[in-house]
Amino acid sequence: MEKRGVKTAAQNRKALHDYFVEDRYEAGIELFGTEVKSIRNGALNLKDSFCMADNGELYAYHLHISPYEQGNIFNRDPDRPKRLLMHKREIRRLHDLQKQDGLALIPLSVYFKNSRVKVEVGLCKGKKNYDKRDTVARRDAEREMQRAMREKNRG
Repeated sequence: MEKRGVKTAAQNRKALHDYFVEDRYEAGIELFGTEVKSIRNGALNLKDSFCMADNGELYAYHLHISPYEQGNIFNRDPDRPKRLLMHKREIRRLHDLQKQDGLALIPLSVYFKNSRVKVEVGLCKGKKNYDKRDTVARRDAEREMQRAMREKNRG
C-alpha cells in the first residue's frame, strides 16, 4: 500500500537567497535503500549542491545524505554524485540552457511523492549583492505592512 501525497524532506533556502529561479523541474533520483531511510529521517543537506548535465545524464553533486545509523556495509559515500532521472530530451534541453552564461542547475528541494523520492531542480540565474539587499528590503516592507494591518484591525 503506497502512501499518497507529497512530504517535503528538505529545502534549499540558501539557493532561493542566492539565485533567481527561472524554471523548475521535477526529477527522480537514483538512490540505495539506506540512503532512502536516511532521507526519511531527515538526514540530508542541500546547502552547496548543484547539478551538471553531461553525456545525456544529469548528476547532483554535494547533495549530502548522512549514513544511515542502523545501516552497516550497505552505507554508501554520503557525498557521491547522485544520478537524477529525467527524460533524455529534458536533460538535453537543460544541458543547452546550462551552457548559457550565468545559468545553473540547483536542487531546490527533496520530497517524497507517492513514496518515491523526487528532487525539484531549478534553472537559476545568480543574484548580485544589490539584488539580495532588494529582496530583503521588499520582504521587510511586506512584513511591516502585515503588522500594520493587524494593528489596525485590532484597534
